[in-house]
Amino acid sequence: MPTSHQFPPVRAEGLAKYFRSGDAVIAAVEDVSLTVEPGEISAILGPSGSGKSTLLQLLAGLDRPDAGTVAVGGTELTGLRDRALTRLRRERIGFIFQDFQLLPRMTAWQNITLPVRLAGGKVDEDEVRNLAETLGVDDRLDHRPSELSGGQQQRVAVARALLGRPDVIFADEPTGALDSVTAETLVDLFTWAAHERGQSFVVVTHDDRVADRADSVHRMSDGHLATVGV
Repeated sequence: MPTSHQFPPVRAEGLAKYFRSGDAVIAAVEDVSLTVEPGEISAILGPSGSGKSTLLQLLAGLDRPDAGTVAVGGTELTGLRDRALTRLRRERIGFIFQDFQLLPRMTAWQNITLPVRLAGGKVDEDEVRNLAETLGVDDRLDHRPSELSGGQQQRVAVARALLGRPDVIFADEPTGALDSVTAETLVDLFTWAAHERGQSFVVVTHDDRVADRADSVHRMSDGHLATVGV
């Protein structure tokens, strides 16, 4: 039987998502197809309201499409029951949310390690410390989110997504809360994880530094996706 490594980490075909506004039907995502290969950084650009974040949620299995299919490592998401979908996300997907989504009562260390612990895995404490040091939060691991700046919370969220080496990481504006130096460090880290560890990244961004280092660049406009650079 084929393993997940024999399939693209992400493959979407004909994705669509519609919303109602009064009597009107708005296509947030319309007939989008996308394949992301192992070790590829795929950047998605576009103006606010173009459908980028909605597309990211569909690709990551956080929302279900109204039409089309999406598969992660050969596993079709649209047909999975909620429990199986949750298990797949825990084991094979990392997330970097625009609003961080750190649990307020947990320390940075506990937030970083939570997905691995929920998946029943063993936490690699050396990797936690290495990621935290690279991202400049190694001295904040015992602090709760309320004791961290926005940029520090963002870096904790990045470490959480990378820990455990998931097959694919979905990131929504991952450099948005970071200063220029830390943003450059983050892009270096993504590039290293992709090209040295074979992890794939789908990144919604307005940051030229991310787009310039991406292996493929796509642009959203009115729910449609077009490739503008490979």
